[in-house]
Amino acid sequence: MILPNISKFIKQYVTKREKSFFDNDLKNNRERLTKEIRGKSILVIGGAGTIGSSFIKAALKYTPSELIVVDNNENGLTELTRRLRSDATIIVPENYLTYPMSYNSVVFYKMFKKHGKFDIVANFAAHKHVRSEKDSFSIEAMIKNNVLDAKRLLDYLKQYKPSHFFCVSTDKAANPVNVMGGSKKLMENVIMSYYKDIKITTARFANVAFSNGSLLYGYLERLLQRQPISCPSDVKRFFVSPEESGEICLLTCILGNSGDIYFPKLNEDQLVNFKEITEDFFKYLGKDIKICNNDYEAKEYAINIKDDSPYPIYFFKTDTSGEKLYEEFYTSEDQINLKKFNSIGVITNSKKPSFSDVDLIIQEIESIFKRDSYEKEDIIKVMNKLLPDFNHIEKGKTLDQKM
Repeated sequence: MILPNISKFIKQYVTKREKSFFDNDLKNNRERLTKEIRGKSILVIGGAGTIGSSFIKAALKYTPSELIVVDNNENGLTELTRRLRSDATIIVPENYLTYPMSYNSVVFYKMFKKHGKFDIVANFAAHKHVRSEKDSFSIEAMIKNNVLDAKRLLDYLKQYKPSHFFCVSTDKAANPVNVMGGSKKLMENVIMSYYKDIKITTARFANVAFSNGSLLYGYLERLLQRQPISCPSDVKRFFVSPEESGEICLLTCILGNSGDIYFPKLNEDQLVNFKEITEDFFKYLGKDIKICNNDYEAKEYAINIKDDSPYPIYFFKTDTSGEKLYEEFYTSEDQINLKKFNSIGVITNSKKPSFSDVDLIIQEIESIFKRDSYEKEDIIKVMNKLLPDFNHIEKGKTLDQKM
């Protein structure tokens, strides 16, 4: 099967823009970006994922002298290297290495110690899916990765201070209703306590269209397997392309002020309904669709599907834990600067707790994890205590129970 031109589809039907949303900011700041990146060393953690790899591609345009990429996805690192080496528009530095390892491992810190200081460090290692919230075990893994390991990295960076440090956040950290968003809000609070010691920034941004593991990316897999598609009919999201996701992170990392949180200046009329995208996708493919009443009907229909058959799709109303029907980047309590960039807004009053306050946050979390047994509700209670704006939506059902 020949796959469709996904980049073209994203521009026409998802983001609905031909040029990058951040094109003007990139052009206006080309000289400064070049000055800060050319000839410099870069460490990218979680660089095999969609956002991390897009950051790498954006950064390589400014010819750094060294690129080290760390990710626990060995296959992902292999594919990243193939993509970079096969792209005629990219110059890969002579000092380029990928390490299939976790950034919370002993060997990672051995590597870091031997290498010494990096000029730019960007951390994209994260549990990013709402669906990863299931029970106490999945939540402990999420908070450990998104919060505790991020703090450990920053404690280490105090010895080897980079000129720029970036750690990715999410729009779901604004008025969080799920543990993933809450964990990223905690991450923001924790990392911002270091803002005087390390030049540190983060960005909340929209869904990345067709990113690894996303609903839209899953459509490609389902088509290859001739399996039916399921899609929420009532959810709207802001979208950026994979390329745009790397660009906002690069702009924020290099040009941002320490302690600030950044977000794309997307308007409410740019929210896109998943159902609308799905219908447009199959029109783009030139295929009719068959709307099914439930997942069983969709699966049964798919058994005998032919090349010219309408494709089975089950549209459903959202009924799983932690799902917002809309998206937001900031709250009414945030102070916003919309003048620094053409396309990026800034939250200038992010919470910056003291190190002692951060230690109390970590102790509170770890006191739960050290128990022999605890429930999901125990962690939710702690998060409610640590995050006054955390309003968890519990439906008793996860996306693992969906197609």
